[in-house]
Amino acid sequence: MTPVSLLRQQALINGVWCDADSGECLDVVNPATGHIIGSIPAMGGGETRAAIAAAAAAWPGWKQKTAGERGQFLRRWYGRIINQKESLARLMTQEQGKPLAESRDEISYAASFVEWFSEEAKRAYGDTIPAPWVDSRIVTIKQPIGVAAAITPWNFPAAMVTRKVAPALAAGCPVVLKPSELTPFTALALAALAVEEGLPPGVLNVITGPPEDIGHALCADPLVRKLSFTGSTAIGKRLIRQSADTVKRLSLELGGNAPFVVLDDADPEAAVAGFVASKFRNAGQTCICADRLYVQAGIAEDFTQRLVEAMNTLTVGDGMEEGVLVGPLIEQAAVERTEKRIQDALDKGAQLIMGGKKLSGCFFEPTLLSRVHPDMAVVSEETFAPIAALTIFEAESEVVTQINQSPYGLAGYVYGRDMGRVWPFAEALECGMVAVNRGSLSCDSAPFGGVKQSGFGREGGRWGLEEFQEIKYLCLGGLAPL
Repeated sequence: MTPVSLLRQQALINGVWCDADSGECLDVVNPATGHIIGSIPAMGGGETRAAIAAAAAAWPGWKQKTAGERGQFLRRWYGRIINQKESLARLMTQEQGKPLAESRDEISYAASFVEWFSEEAKRAYGDTIPAPWVDSRIVTIKQPIGVAAAITPWNFPAAMVTRKVAPALAAGCPVVLKPSELTPFTALALAALAVEEGLPPGVLNVITGPPEDIGHALCADPLVRKLSFTGSTAIGKRLIRQSADTVKRLSLELGGNAPFVVLDDADPEAAVAGFVASKFRNAGQTCICADRLYVQAGIAEDFTQRLVEAMNTLTVGDGMEEGVLVGPLIEQAAVERTEKRIQDALDKGAQLIMGGKKLSGCFFEPTLLSRVHPDMAVVSEETFAPIAALTIFEAESEVVTQINQSPYGLAGYVYGRDMGRVWPFAEALECGMVAVNRGSLSCDSAPFGGVKQSGFGREGGRWGLEEFQEIKYLCLGGLAPL
């Protein structure tokens, strides 16, 4: 079980652990067992505005620290996270459901962003630009944008927090964080570790509760200069509208519907392994999950046979149990959506190759459908479930056109041996990120983000730091030539 010291059941405002003004709470449930883990304060607009005011008050002191000082704090926070890796992973599996091995990997991945931005804080370089006036010089500098709000999803309770909070703190911005009410304890534990490492009050605030009032308060308050959100496209559009009056800087990582393309010269064994890793990680509940599987006809029979064999080895169960590879869906509503998507596909002519049934509780069989087409929800919408939807294609140009008709463009995957084919294929996909001969692509040093209705802005690398900075142009006049 998770040590009591990491299980924080209060929110964090201005360095103080506190309850909701109303005294109301929300229960947090383990999706694998249905048992209540604990509860969190059901906060709203009033507490959110208090957190924003605390962040605004903390901003002058935090931004005046040198980049090196902010980096040193992040480095200490990184060390604390790594030291608590096992406890954090167990807490995550209890509240989110993913297998413990995946949770351990996520904690390492989350920590990598803290480490990266501890170093990148010192590299917020400006420029000198030749001026058109003989008595002047042009200089640009980068400054922190101000109070930043971060709204994170339930599927990656640690990584989505650090991928937003670490660059904001590195840039000199205090943060008001709203984690998902379904998986808040990992975020609260990370915040507790930051406080223990000496983070000044108000620099990181964590608000918990239902999203509507909290989100509206974050969008409406002019003290919040930046909002970073990861979640559905529908909610992202709502946040854009709500932020319009305050003309906030936004970065939005929204829905995905990633294509996974296997060309006929691909290594079938490697392609199957990459697909299974991408599709069934976190029970298919990832934004860059391989939702749409396109296999070229020449390799389709071999690939499908290998895929069925690989899927038959996937053990479904409680993520705390040894050997489990696929955990539960996050809640019963997700199970019901999964059933409806499969039935929609079958009603429209899809063939069920394997799986297709719910198990006990929130568990669902890994499922493979073939003969799918774009009129089916499993093809046109983000699935967020362990469903693979297989399309067999002949011509590469035709499948690219079909893939790009989607309004989403977060990630894509291509497998093939001939780079003369793969490179132009990857370039043609309308995605913000494309992995070639890999089933994963995210890391701390690369820009993560999408195009079209998958959002805008980038997280990770130097681009992630720039999301929390303003570029200021200084024109220095009155300089006498020597």
